[in-house]
Amino acid sequence: MIGKILIGTLVLVAIVVAPVLYFGYQFLQSGDTYGEDRQIADPQTLRSTKQGNVVGFEDITGTHTWMGIPYAATPVGDLRWKAPGKPAAWDGTLEALKASDRCMQIGSFGESRPPEEFGKAIGSEDCLYLNVFAPKMPKDGLPAGEKRLPVMVYIHGGGNVAGYANQFKYSGRNLAKRHDVIVVNFNYRLGLFGWFAHPALNHGGSPEDRSGNYGILDVLAALQWVQDNIAVFGGNPHNVTLFGESAGGMNIFAILASPNGRGLFHKAIIQSGLPVSIPMVQAQNYIEDAGIANSAREITNRLLISDGRAGSREDAVSRQNQMTDAELSEYLRAISADELLRISTSEDAQLLPMIFRDGAVVPTTDLMQTFSDADRYHAVPIVIGTNRDEFKPLFVGDRDLVTLDWGFLPRIIDPGYFHAVTSYFNDSWKARGVDEVSMRLVASQTDPVFAYRFDWDELPTVLGVDLSQLLGAPHAFEIPFVFESFDDRLMNSIVFSSDNIPSRTELSEKMSSYWAEFAHNGSPGKGRDGTQPEWRAWSEERGEGKFVMLDSERGGGIRMNNEAVTFAVLKQRLLQDLSFPTAAAKSRIYDCVLKGSPHWEAEQFSALGGEACDIPFFEFLRL
Repeated sequence: MIGKILIGTLVLVAIVVAPVLYFGYQFLQSGDTYGEDRQIADPQTLRSTKQGNVVGFEDITGTHTWMGIPYAATPVGDLRWKAPGKPAAWDGTLEALKASDRCMQIGSFGESRPPEEFGKAIGSEDCLYLNVFAPKMPKDGLPAGEKRLPVMVYIHGGGNVAGYANQFKYSGRNLAKRHDVIVVNFNYRLGLFGWFAHPALNHGGSPEDRSGNYGILDVLAALQWVQDNIAVFGGNPHNVTLFGESAGGMNIFAILASPNGRGLFHKAIIQSGLPVSIPMVQAQNYIEDAGIANSAREITNRLLISDGRAGSREDAVSRQNQMTDAELSEYLRAISADELLRISTSEDAQLLPMIFRDGAVVPTTDLMQTFSDADRYHAVPIVIGTNRDEFKPLFVGDRDLVTLDWGFLPRIIDPGYFHAVTSYFNDSWKARGVDEVSMRLVASQTDPVFAYRFDWDELPTVLGVDLSQLLGAPHAFEIPFVFESFDDRLMNSIVFSSDNIPSRTELSEKMSSYWAEFAHNGSPGKGRDGTQPEWRAWSEERGEGKFVMLDSERGGGIRMNNEAVTFAVLKQRLLQDLSFPTAAAKSRIYDCVLKGSPHWEAEQFSALGGEACDIPFFEFLRL
């Protein structure tokens, strides 16, 4: 049943083929368009950073924006797979009027790239640049001291293999203008460029150079740039909120645990992140030596085979073992960026990159274990949450749950069963990424933890397909609500209409207000104007509430909820569920949802039918 769901994305593409042809090519360029109408240097944006003077522009919304400021040295040549160095100084004034190139990745529809880039290597290794958004302020009238504005630093998502800072949905201009904050976003190394831990690299280098967690180190470098420079933009380096979604949230979990992150930020917001990491032995070694399929040794095997230096994996292992560390290091750094990207995204290497427990940048202990002791991580006020229907889009291709009318229009066969099945997967994300980690954090730290679930699902019916039922409130859908940054091109022409834009706008304004109030004062409270429903901190006291539900008035409004989801709760619910058509169907979900937790039991699994989980992504969730 479940093995077929990976074709779901193809079905979703089919749903929108006709509208894409109708609305045209322009939507596919909507990923990097913010600010383009007025990208003319504005003398009032002149600022003096530690590397040199920089000038930006006045955005179409009236905010001040700087794009493409280098925050680290270019990580190429000998600097590939090393901790980022300081950016070079420049003479004169840098015109920060255009975003930098994105980091190396494969072009895709999901990242708003044009069709000619789909499946191809795009971007550059020269990509460590950031963007700054600020309320309009004259260069001679910047706030000083305690009047400096809170800073919000955003880490984009994309599985740590895709994405870039200057997508429209990540524009910080509306947050900056409406809520008096400074917003910074940035690119960081992705995929094999950001996470690669071959033991031959960087002998004699720093622990950070040897960590393999170069993407995490890039985030830390961006935060250090903020500490060094944000005051000249009117921002307060002593009031920095780090926030991010999906992979960005996953990276924040690691940075909370990293000793390198202490003092660089003071609050955190984690949107749909997971506290997952792997030991270095898995990251570095051959499979027979406890490594994983995407370990550095195994990727090097594939490289040696690809360039003809080995005829088989056995030959590649032998060749690798005969090469000195210096030879391997020289070989790996000489491979083209395009070839590295092709190998690391080939069909036999599609697992997402993992964060490594290297012992320097990230602790050697499991992150959940780390969060049980406030002395072992950076304990700060935290907002943490998920979307109600994170996984629903994955199931569109499951022909046991969704049929195709006319060969391409998906229709849910049994809505009750569809929602029941998908809820186990959605709730497993909430259990892993929010509720169980919140319980650990609340028990170990004195700073408050605020949890949420995003529920807005007022999607339209398109070509007879009820998107509110099929997709609900899916992964990443909260992002434009937070930024108040809704692209008015194709996707909004389909997803948003006169029927739902009023409630979308109202909820977006409230959410951005909560996020900004948290940045200002360490609690979302009642929003910036103090008129919204109170979002209270997670409490273990009965009746006090654990998380807030973010929804429109039509969906029940914003309100607190006291029902935490844990793996123990999920297991009990699953075992008592009588809706499954076969024992095998239940056992597969049992394996997907519970394996990797203490609640998975071999005898119980066998008694249910013993059918293993066959969704590759859930291998990632088990770590």
